[in-house]
Amino acid sequence: MKKTVLQILDKIRKFKIPTERQYVVGFAILVALLALVHYLTQEKAPEQETQVHLASLTIDKPHRIWSVPNYKNAFPDGQDVQILAAEKWGVRPVQNRENAEKRKKELVYIGASPYYHVDNLRSSIPYLVPRAAVLLQDIGQSFYDSLYVKGVPLNQLIVTSVMRSMDDVAKLQRHNQNATERSCHLFGTTFDICYNRYHPVVKPVRDDTLKWVLSEVLRDMRQQDRCYVKYEVKQGCFHITVR
Repeated sequence: MKKTVLQILDKIRKFKIPTERQYVVGFAILVALLALVHYLTQEKAPEQETQVHLASLTIDKPHRIWSVPNYKNAFPDGQDVQILAAEKWGVRPVQNRENAEKRKKELVYIGASPYYHVDNLRSSIPYLVPRAAVLLQDIGQSFYDSLYVKGVPLNQLIVTSVMRSMDDVAKLQRHNQNATERSCHLFGTTFDICYNRYHPVVKPVRDDTLKWVLSEVLRDMRQQDRCYVKYEVKQGCFHITVR
């Protein structure tokens, strides 16, 4: 069982950003591996016993979860700084999804990944510039690693918004007067990760516990000058733009 889980984690760490076709194949393999782990766990452990955390396989004492002292103070980066980074590293805004699909030399499909789960997108399309796609993947991997060493069952981050086309922004403005025509999401550099929902891989965990771990990961990424982060209260997400 220990060897099987560690093999899965090793495969995940070696994962590269896929094309849409590669993702479908890779995701099918991952599902099969997780099903095998589930079968072995059910076979070797009595049903009434608590499931062993993945981290306990190699970590004698789980690391402590610290979180950040204040979300608003730790993640204050507003539109004024994020838009500058978006314009610097981003692409020319796309009109719609069809236009995005024709610009695959500039954009990376991020439909899903072992590191994160993409929500049902209503106002954005699953594309980012390569620099931002790598950042998202690194955040997801660091989140997994943090859960592992802290003895917390694996859960995927949920991405709620990615690149917005000009058509998406126009639709949003009909229902939300605060929606800006110069959204950072237009440039493929920006994505939102919600902090009040997660996608269980092993088993569900309290949202606030996972939020604390996620905040540590994002604080470290921000301090490394990898990204700008805004803590959004009403939207329930971290608004992130690559640097």
